[in-house]
Amino acid sequence: MKISARNQLKGTITKVEKGAVSSIVTLDVSGNAITATISNAAVDDLGLEPGMEAYAIIKATSVMVGVDH
Repeated sequence: MKISARNQLKGTITKVEKGAVSSIVTLDVSGNAITATISNAAVDDLGLEPGMEAYAIIKATSVMVGVDH
């Protein structure tokens, strides 16, 4: 897989919650949950299901950083 986005986080799908039009896909990336909302068609085309390895690919013009105080 070659893509221009440099923020690629490999993880394991833990949950796929299908809605009427879109799905929420949750990946475990080193103990952290990353979620993405994608179309049901994309879930079906990619064959996404819990236990599969997948990538969270983040392409953004801004990223926020926060700290606990």
